[in-house]
Amino acid sequence: MSATNVSTENTEQDSVNTANSTIELSRDKIFHILQTPRRRYILRYLQDHEGSIQMRDVAEQVAAWENNTSVQALSSKERQRVYIPLYQTHLPKLDEEGIIEYNQSRGTVKRTEVANQFDEYLISSEIKDADDEIDRPISWKSYYFGVSLLSTFLLAASFVGIPLFATLSPVVLGGSIVTMYSAVTFAQLIAERSKR
Repeated sequence: MSATNVSTENTEQDSVNTANSTIELSRDKIFHILQTPRRRYILRYLQDHEGSIQMRDVAEQVAAWENNTSVQALSSKERQRVYIPLYQTHLPKLDEEGIIEYNQSRGTVKRTEVANQFDEYLISSEIKDADDEIDRPISWKSYYFGVSLLSTFLLAASFVGIPLFATLSPVVLGGSIVTMYSAVTFAQLIAERSKR
């Protein structure tokens, strides 16, 4: 064996070891990568597809999601608007970070083990109909708005003199309003702590 052969074998073994070892990304790095909607779409698409995928297929699905339409209904302009940034920027960035294997000359994309670190942050890529139930985070604004409406109704009913509400003292009325806001705030705190 010559020195060149040994060097080549060591280099090949190092690249195999590097490819097999999983890179642990920091939370900041994960959020930085996910801040771009197109990267989120790429990773969502790759969640459901194993092996090498044509870059064109990824670009078409991302374009469809961006334009809220199907792949078949996409115009050539909509495809082009997504294809170029994916080809030049987003796929090379994900490849550089070790999240995907992107072969630009062949036009193929493949998910790596590193991509598994993003799964908990991505929504399932299944397209859901309007009738399907979708797990959405609680909109606390709507609860606070509801309490505001109820408080306004209580105050107006008391002021106008509606029989049941006119008998409420200002202390009871104010206490009821404060209690409602406190209950919603407390529920929000508990819900946010349980997410952690």
